[in-house]
Amino acid sequence: MKIFGREPAAWAALASIVIQTLGAFVVGFDHETQAWVNAVVLAVLGLVVAVMVHDGVIAAISGLAQAVITLTVGLGLDWSAEKQALILSLITALAQFAVRQSVIAPVPASAVKRPVTPVS
Repeated sequence: MKIFGREPAAWAALASIVIQTLGAFVVGFDHETQAWVNAVVLAVLGLVVAVMVHDGVIAAISGLAQAVITLTVGLGLDWSAEKQALILSLITALAQFAVRQSVIAPVPASAVKRPVTPVS
């Protein structure tokens, strides 16, 4: 399943990075607010991807890992909003790469017509 030509995991990764960056650099959340916003957004996005791709164990695990990190910050780990945005963006990018490699295509590669290039 694709949304505007992209996999759900790609959209979730983009939304996560945008929200983290806006919270850290535009809105100016303090570190506790950034942590709580990130935790909720990441948990929801991980669940959405897991449901949409029907093969979303990695997406669910990465969403959970990010939520745990952000909740830890919310409960006292002293990381700035900027540090959270950078580290969580890295985790999101790595998880996106892993999810992209493990999602099962709904149509086998052999069923896709390939363009024929004439031999000169």
